Amino acid sequence: MKIQLTNHTYEILIKKGGLSEVGQWVKSLWQPQKIAIITDSNVVDLYGEDVKQQLQNVGFAADLFVVPAGEESKSLIQATQLYDQLAKAGYTRSDGIIALGGGVIGDLTGFVASTYMRGLHFLQIPTTLLAQVDSSIGGKTAVNTQNAKNLVGTFSQPEGVLIDSETLKTLDDRRLREGIAEVVKAGAIADSILWDLLETMEDEHALLARAEEVIPLALHVKKVVVEEDEFDHGSRLLLNFGHTIGHGIENTAGYGVVSHGEAVAIGMMLMCRQAEHSKLSPSGITEKMEKMLQRFHLPTDYPELEAKKEAIYQAITHDKKARGKQLKIILLEQIGEAKIVSIPIENIRDYIRS
Repeated sequence: MKIQLTNHTYEILIKKGGLSEVGQWVKSLWQPQKIAIITDSNVVDLYGEDVKQQLQNVGFAADLFVVPAGEESKSLIQATQLYDQLAKAGYTRSDGIIALGGGVIGDLTGFVASTYMRGLHFLQIPTTLLAQVDSSIGGKTAVNTQNAKNLVGTFSQPEGVLIDSETLKTLDDRRLREGIAEVVKAGAIADSILWDLLETMEDEHALLARAEEVIPLALHVKKVVVEEDEFDHGSRLLLNFGHTIGHGIENTAGYGVVSHGEAVAIGMMLMCRQAEHSKLSPSGITEKMEKMLQRFHLPTDYPELEAKKEAIYQAITHDKKARGKQLKIILLEQIGEAKIVSIPIENIRDYIRS
């Protein structure tokens, strides 16, 4: 699959077992140079040394930089530590960086690559479903702050993405479901055929068995909107369905307590419920969303919502989708079609309720 933007084009290679060919893949894209492989403490034991060895075998000088696994690593503190490590190892603008891991590693690495020495080129090798169907493409990089998720970031496109569905076999069920939430979102906003395909699957394990079929469909949804709106000024906002409230839940729960996918699932449910109640979405849309999420054992409610609704609201006021006193939210017109609606930011309180 190719992402074609105004000033940059890159390919997404989706290949079962592709990680075993990573050395040749990188060699086809880059000249001999130093490469920093940034990964986390979980992924390094699975793939770190193998990827490093493959790069060395084809003539690259490669280093492994390992950060603690988990959402807390997506921070300015961790980014600063990586800057220092890169500087001490002598990395210059002629060198490259590879993100090897899930969404946290992809976002953190992309941010570091785009800001260290004002920008090094980088590649994405996503190893979780969430990263493979969503965060590894499109060029959004970011770190979290205490105020909001992804508050500090850049737009910086990778030079290539390698997706190997075999890496999904090492995920536990919760991590797998986290990515499924983004697949459900893709079907809900833009692809009724993908939605119908998901309805034929019994659970998350059935989806995993058909990952090579699902991943390209979900990616195509993102490809279309990214090519149309690279910098998130218009239609790309559609990809934020469920994320406005979801990010607020993540932030107030404490990063990692409620996973990104779980928070997005809850956010989609809340948006559907209030939109249907207000007749801004069609009758029955909430039931369809609930059944789909339950199929894959994703949450459809948040027990702490009432107690934390004011804190969630305050987190939303710092959301990037807020513009002054207005907030753009995403609502479903039907399965496979969504719309962007601008509301007074105060009105989002109507959606933060059980």
